[in-house]
Amino acid sequence: MRYYSYENFRDDMKILVGKLDITPSAIVAIARGGLTMGHFLGIALDIRNVFTINATLYFNKQKELLQISNIPSLEGHEHVLVVDDIVDSGESMSKVCQILGASNPSAHIQSAAIFYKDSACIMPTYTLHRTEEWIEFFWEVDVLDGQRIEQR
Repeated sequence: MRYYSYENFRDDMKILVGKLDITPSAIVAIARGGLTMGHFLGIALDIRNVFTINATLYFNKQKELLQISNIPSLEGHEHVLVVDDIVDSGESMSKVCQILGASNPSAHIQSAAIFYKDSACIMPTYTLHRTEEWIEFFWEVDVLDGQRIEQR
């Protein structure tokens, strides 16, 4: 298990901005993991067109199902950057890029992730770190001080 701090994140976002070969006209953050990344990149690149999309993996009758919802309209956007914190299996990133590409055929869709796993079915256009371990992101653990909030 690896803790990923705000300082690591801030430094990585600066590196990621330097890696981009185009400036996107829109950023689509996969909720929830990509939200912090989408926000930071929107500010760093002075992009106000920051959208969210939901990718929810759930189990139904012992089968994993991926549900994509909250699909944004990207009409008029030529370059779109889809972001998420980690590409683990790659299913979410792959499906989101497919859906956005199909609904916006003139848009050039690229992807970015802080972490990726070699076993993923998709390799993001831009990545920073390969991993095989569990990552505890500061935005997931710091706000809770190690304590889970019980659902009511």
